[in-house]
Amino acid sequence: MAEPLNVERPAYPVGLRLSGRRVVVVGAGQVAQRRLPALIAAGADIVLVSPSATPSVEAMAGAGEIRWERRPYAEGDLAGAWYALVASSDPVANAAASAEAERGRVWCVRSDDAEAATAWTPATGRSEGVTVAVLTGHDPRRSAGLRDAIVEGLRDGSLSAPHHRRRPKGVALVGGGPGDPDLITVRGRRLLAEADVVIADRLGPRDLLDELPPHVEVIDAAKIPYGRAMAQEAINDALIEHARAGKAVVRLKGGDPFVFGRGMEEVHALAAAGIACTVVPGISSSISVPGAVGIPVTHRGVAHEFTVVSGHVAPDDDRSLVDWAALARSRGTLVLLMAVDKIGAIARALIEHGKAPETRVALVQEGTTAAQRRVDATLATVGEVARAEDVRPPAVIVIGDVVALG
Repeated sequence: MAEPLNVERPAYPVGLRLSGRRVVVVGAGQVAQRRLPALIAAGADIVLVSPSATPSVEAMAGAGEIRWERRPYAEGDLAGAWYALVASSDPVANAAASAEAERGRVWCVRSDDAEAATAWTPATGRSEGVTVAVLTGHDPRRSAGLRDAIVEGLRDGSLSAPHHRRRPKGVALVGGGPGDPDLITVRGRRLLAEADVVIADRLGPRDLLDELPPHVEVIDAAKIPYGRAMAQEAINDALIEHARAGKAVVRLKGGDPFVFGRGMEEVHALAAAGIACTVVPGISSSISVPGAVGIPVTHRGVAHEFTVVSGHVAPDDDRSLVDWAALARSRGTLVLLMAVDKIGAIARALIEHGKAPETRVALVQEGTTAAQRRVDATLATVGEVARAEDVRPPAVIVIGDVVALG
């Protein structure tokens, strides 16, 4: 029985391997500007035919990523092509190029007339080696919406797509950000979703741990028994033990692993044990927590530098490596981490070395979380205010003129 001519069949999805193969692009406007990067990434041998181009496309030609013939389309331009993108502003040239593609059996996408095309460009996205391509007939906005939802799910781990042929090996040292679970990096969240074991710090984004599947073993780093050994040594041993057992291990830290997080100690221990380690940077609380309450650590005309200091050791302690005299002379912003119980002594040291007692201070407790609160003071009053307001760790302390901006 003959099929009605007006029946619309779905497109047949396929991935094209264009590396080293001739691809012709007709037109160099906004459509070509959007499509060319993917063709370049695919390694295609791209010939662009157009009398003019957008600055971005012209830059691609200048960088040698494409060959640009600065002229209108002419018959024969598609000879030897495997794929064509027709996207000029001249409908007559587009029709002629499309007709040449049909005669030469070259798959051809037309930006101005999808019905006349022999191929359609799907809405595509990529995440860790996975390419997502969505076609929904002639509804590009729906395609893009579906594409975005799938890619976001793959990136943040909410869409389960575990590796079967390739499992993560070794340990991933992940910076979890300042506390808000939405502020962990996309890569960090994906690695959490693929983990068998998570060894987490108290300051890591705890809400993310509740989302992990039941089979994932979550270990509180503060509760690892260490007997006579240092706690950090016990953590290192636990990382090595689970990695050697073939588990995908994530070491989840607050902020960034290398900002007062002892991350490098763990990297060195893993390297000494022959364990592969992937470091995933995190958003440091030193800049994100002030930003969450509207305080910029730098601002034009106010502060052109900022210094991040650990307040773990008091200024009068012989173990202190901080030059408090130099910091007192600095005109930039001073950000203190782990300094709540030492802030009175720190303030006195800064004043003794010449910092103005009326210098503004902000203490931000539990920054970026639902429990966030801000307490303001000056260097002269901050010790007393912190006690009176019962400011507790974790808190970020900002000292400088930028405090008045937020």
